[in-house]
Amino acid sequence: MALYLVQHGKSLPRDQDSEQGLSTEGRADIERISQVARGYGVRPSAIRHSGKKRARQSAEMLAESLLPEGPVEQISGIGPLDDVTILANQLKAEDNLMLVGHLPFMERLAGFLITGLPERLVFKFQNGGIVCLDKDPDSPWWFVKWALMPRVG
Repeated sequence: MALYLVQHGKSLPRDQDSEQGLSTEGRADIERISQVARGYGVRPSAIRHSGKKRARQSAEMLAESLLPEGPVEQISGIGPLDDVTILANQLKAEDNLMLVGHLPFMERLAGFLITGLPERLVFKFQNGGIVCLDKDPDSPWWFVKWALMPRVG
């Protein structure tokens, strides 16, 4: 099983949408990445998001393609500046969970799960990309299993 970390798709500037929903490019990136993930058989048990409009929209689009077993739900504790250690201590690889949120939270969570240090950058996220982590059964550490990004390079 796995933990899927997703940075929401690109959003509109605040002057165009005060809630910063997804831009046309952001929607296209999420659609393309979700279709590729579906083709690879990615099927999370649940998708959770931060509640911000761009994260909710991204989560809903991912759910349309990936057909999670459970509903798409908002959770607290995954906002851009939230403490990653609180959520990290609740995670289990067997939950097969997809989290849709923001930077710097997603990069800090990955750093903490992989190295124990949230400030250590272990993967540079992209808007609309998916980073799949798995847990080493013989240690407390997670590792990057694979990643799908909208852009290469």
